[in-house]
Amino acid sequence: MPKEKKKIRVCKIEVEQTWELRQRVMWPNEPIEYVKLPEDTNGIHFGLFVGKKLVSVVSVFIDGNSAQFRKFATDISKQGKGYGSKLLNHLFVAIQPEKFDRIWCNARIEKADFYEQFGMKKTNQVFIKRGIEFVVMERVLGK
Repeated sequence: MPKEKKKIRVCKIEVEQTWELRQRVMWPNEPIEYVKLPEDTNGIHFGLFVGKKLVSVVSVFIDGNSAQFRKFATDISKQGKGYGSKLLNHLFVAIQPEKFDRIWCNARIEKADFYEQFGMKKTNQVFIKRGIEFVVMERVLGK
């Protein structure tokens, strides 16, 4: 008998729902406190569920005409299956990009190609955090 396909849904979630997945995927050797942001209470948080399991999360922070997404994480066992792409596509629609001049993120260098698929471009802003190289990527929008 074929396996029943599990329903995929994307929705807003509470910040507390993001922390465990953020920590496990992004900073597994750090305590959970490390992935909690002081500004988390001001963010908009989205999650992608496969069935009842939360497999991908992202948080968005609005600052004037700019929207930054942070802490974008997909369960390691679910990466490469399109879940992160579905979540990011949802985010780009849900935050109403016509309201912003710029959507941006700090991307790990090795993930830059992924973000380019969404019309994002590397800037010349590069930095290292905990031995990992990041580049600021942005999508400049016309109002």
